[in-house]
Amino acid sequence: MKRGINRGAPGARFHDNQWVKSAAWLILACCFASAAPELAFAGASPFTTGATAANTTLLAILTPIAVIAVMALGAAAWFNKISWGWAVAGVVGICLVFGAQQIVTWVRGMFGV
Repeated sequence: MKRGINRGAPGARFHDNQWVKSAAWLILACCFASAAPELAFAGASPFTTGATAANTTLLAILTPIAVIAVMALGAAAWFNKISWGWAVAGVVGICLVFGAQQIVTWVRGMFGV
């Protein structure tokens, strides 16, 4: 049993032409992108757009969970089921999650980035 590409097959020539067409379109797209970089980048970077969307979605999901977590931590500390140190650490962690954007802005401002 023979394996591999049979170069004498009738369909082989069609596939070779397909690769040439794909390469030609790729070269044309690269030439266009280098000629008009402002259109190629389209303003904001995709990472910034994706990170902002992920941050907004994450905060929308975590808001009700954080409210319930603060109530549960307070009740558990009040009834002496956990120490107040654990309760305070949980609240500080929640504050860090919700204040992450302001903290990043503050740190970037400190280093001039």
